[in-house]
Amino acid sequence: DNQEDKEPVFDAIDTVKDCLRAFADMIPAIQPRKEKMYEAAKRGFSTATDLADYVVRRGVPFRDAHEIVGKSVAYGVQTGKDLSEMSLAELQQFSPVIEQDVFAVLTLEGSVAARNHIGGTAPAQVKAAVGRARASIESRK
Repeated sequence: DNQEDKEPVFDAIDTVKDCLRAFADMIPAIQPRKEKMYEAAKRGFSTATDLADYVVRRGVPFRDAHEIVGKSVAYGVQTGKDLSEMSLAELQQFSPVIEQDVFAVLTLEGSVAARNHIGGTAPAQVKAAVGRARASIESRK
């Protein structure tokens, strides 16, 4: 048994404990700025995965959907437009399966709501996760 190999593990545990103490003081002081968070979330093609999912649901193989989205994003970078800011004609130049209903999935709200499974971002899932976390905390008091 080599005790030397355990020292980094104990050091890591001490570091995690220190971090948890710091976070315990920081978390209550956080003041989320919803408007800034929303604007930040709209940048960086955050709905690109939603576009890929949309195209796949219309029968396009994922490999091809990945290429379609890559070209769409490259076009957006070139033109300074987010996916949701492109016209239907602009999006259709990358795939004819894209129709008017695509804009529902290219919103942040649509993107969040689409992940309606355990651990997902849909509001009902987040509320359920918060409930489970609170129950877990209460059970440890």
